Amino acid sequence: MLLAGTDSSSLTLEWAMSNLLNHPEVLKRARAELDAKFGQERLIDEPDIFELPYLQGIISETLRLYPTAPLLVPHYTSDDCTIGGFDVPCDTIVMINAWAIHRDPTLWDDPESFKPERFANGGEEPYKLMPFGQGRRACPGMGLAQRVVGLTLGSLIQCFEWEKVSEMKVDMSEGKGLTMPKAVPLEAMCKARPIVNKVLS
Repeated sequence: MLLAGTDSSSLTLEWAMSNLLNHPEVLKRARAELDAKFGQERLIDEPDIFELPYLQGIISETLRLYPTAPLLVPHYTSDDCTIGGFDVPCDTIVMINAWAIHRDPTLWDDPESFKPERFANGGEEPYKLMPFGQGRRACPGMGLAQRVVGLTLGSLIQCFEWEKVSEMKVDMSEGKGLTMPKAVPLEAMCKARPIVNKVLS
């Protein structure tokens, strides 16, 4: 349980930071949202993260493009059913490819692009997102993961200025495994913002 929670959260943070470094305008907008809400007076706290819709959009868009469990946990059919037009008999193991669903052009507008604003103002997009699965057998750690990732990512954006280590874009190649690590680990440069002095003093 600890491995599943820590590995998936750290991978999501690495993908999110990689996306932000490749899209500096998104990073700038996320920082502006945090500064408008808290300034440099106090650090983001857990109750604050759901009051930051753009930050939540960044996390949702990261989970859409780079779900840490691209093939959701296998399910076992208890009755005969139909899935995507296919008849599936009882007692069949079903694998759901969330990665493919999240990039399906019939479901998503411009599915290969990183656009956090697609999740703004609710809309239909959240109902198509399934990085934690859906229904009664969705990941029980979903609430904790959303809080941990939101609080950590918000703190990283609020406390530091981030830059790529070179002019080249961050490599977004996917690695191998049951979870989806980056093929090339993220390297970035950061500079502390004024709020760090207040946190440390």
